[in-house]
Amino acid sequence: MNTTELRSKTPAELKQELMELLKAHFSLRMQHATQQLSDSSQLGKVRRDIARVRTVLTEKAKQA
Repeated sequence: MNTTELRSKTPAELKQELMELLKAHFSLRMQHATQQLSDSSQLGKVRRDIARVRTVLTEKAKQA
């Protein structure tokens, strides 16, 4: 997911995307805690995606 894709979305779509990413992050954390996560780099990728979405949401809020 890159920022150009995110900037083309509406704030409502971004909030929905953020909720999905937060759920995915929670799921990955639980898998990591129970030793079921095979690729731990997914945690960092999801965290960066969450940060990207939050950044674009903040930018859009400042524009309005």
